[in-house]
Amino acid sequence: MTSSTAWDAIQKRLDSMPKPTQVLRLCADPDVRDRYHTAKQTAERAEEYLKSLGKDADKDGVALVRKQVKDAQNELAAAREAYDAATAVLTFQALERGALRDLIKEHPPLEEDEEQDSSAEFHFETFAPALIAAASTDDMPLEYAQQAMQTWALDDWKALWGAAWSVQQRKRTDLGKD
Repeated sequence: MTSSTAWDAIQKRLDSMPKPTQVLRLCADPDVRDRYHTAKQTAERAEEYLKSLGKDADKDGVALVRKQVKDAQNELAAAREAYDAATAVLTFQALERGALRDLIKEHPPLEEDEEQDSSAEFHFETFAPALIAAASTDDMPLEYAQQAMQTWALDDWKALWGAAWSVQQRKRTDLGKD
């Protein structure tokens, strides 16, 4: 017969916590992306302005602001729909510590890596695509990650690498006072 302890309850919660994830969105059309971000800002500003109106505000003025909020929300919905249609979404998840450690060991730094950075933990050229593929919840093949490293625009590649690497560093803890 096993008795339930406080630790059992804590362990159950800890074991059921999802691993950290990071989402990367790549929009094919910069105009669509700009429209979406502008519409989002406009809707947020309109909603904040409506909230800021005092109880003694002119009723006709409040009605006009409410109409502006509704129009901004409608534009945001249309812009979001266009953005979603033009956007690929990639999701990355933190690896278990042992799996990350093993992956790093599979890609040791070369002499040139250590000459450039004496604290280099891995050979970036092989480790980066391997981590991206391993952390992808979309089952991105290693070959595609290698291709992306060679063919994507630099900022897009940096964002791809950043999404896969940063989720490995994501902290879920808080220390200190309540």
